[in-house]
Formats: sequence, structure tokens, C-alpha cells
Amino acid sequence: MPDMLVKLYELPPLEPEIAFQRNQGITVRRCMPPEKQLVTEWIDEHFNPYWSSEANVGFSTHPTTVMLAHRRDQLLGFACYDTTFKGFFGPTGVDERERGRGIGTALLIKCLHEMRNAGYMYCIIGWAGPTSYYEKAVNAVVIPGSEPSYAYKGLLGTDAVFNDGAPSESFLENPNRVMARQGVDLPHTPQH
Repeated sequence: MPDMLVKLYELPPLEPEIAFQRNQGITVRRCMPPEKQLVTEWIDEHFNPYWSSEANVGFSTHPTTVMLAHRRDQLLGFACYDTTFKGFFGPTGVDERERGRGIGTALLIKCLHEMRNAGYMYCIIGWAGPTSYYEKAVNAVVIPGSEPSYAYKGLLGTDAVFNDGAPSESFLENPNRVMARQGVDLPHTPQH
């Protein structure tokens, strides 16, 4: 997965995305610090510990650099910026059951507008998953020579990607999901 570049001075308008979600009963907004634990646990459960760690960084700034989408008290998706590196968008994710409804696009465009308002002219989408999606949504372009994203070289768990030719996305999968799919019984962790 390569890195991609977005011109923040040529973004699609934000309000139509927010209004469309609002009409579906979905709120897209910046996270508040008291939501940190709920949001990072949800990210860890639905995606992976790397992404929840990055979101943790987004909660350490004021205002936070973590956006969320929710329907009443149900968290549907999240997006971050300035978490792994300054000027980077991501990570981002939407609950599998809610995909295809424009939630991810609203979160993406919300983050990019926040970055523009903070003074950035360009954004890097690090280790971008579906490049065709980002090309269509925000006219992102692949940065030549960025596959795999060397911004993440040396990150624990990525040795196979950088040294053995493993697929770029292989390290992102939640280890608990992999073990469950393989039939490994996971120990139950009591909830506090």
C-alpha cells in the first residue's frame, strides 16, 4: 500500500457530507477527551492495536485530532490526523455493518478540512488502503516509490512486509481475530 498526497486547497465541500449523514441520523464530529477510552477500545476491538495506539496520540492534543461518527450512542466509525506524523491522515475505519453509506467519506473530508483550517496545504495519506477510493473521494495521487510506505519502516510487526515481501496490509490484522479464525480459544479477559 503506497502513500498518497492530497491538495488541501482543492477539497470537496464538507457541509453536503455532514448534512447527508445528519439526514441518516448520524453525527460526524471531533471527539472529546472524555471519550478516549471508549473510542480507543472500540478501535482495538474492531480494527487493531496499532490504530488504537495512533488514536491515543490524537487524544493527547487539544483539540483532539480524532473524529467520530455515531448514531445516538452507537459508535460507527473514526478518523484521525497528525497521529503518527504531522501532516498525515489516518488511521480511519468504519464498522463493517455500516460501510457503503458514506460515513468514511464524511470522516475523511471532515479531517482534511480540519487539517486545512490548521494551516496545512497538503496531506499525506500514509499506507493508503484502497487507492482508487481516495483518488475518487479527494483527488489523492499516489506518491511514486512509496510502496511499501517507508514512513512505517521499523514499526514492530512490519519486518515481514519490508524484508520478506509480505503484503503491506498483513500486519494490520487484529491478532485476536486471526487466532479466532484459526480456531484458537482465546482466554477470557474480565471487564473492569
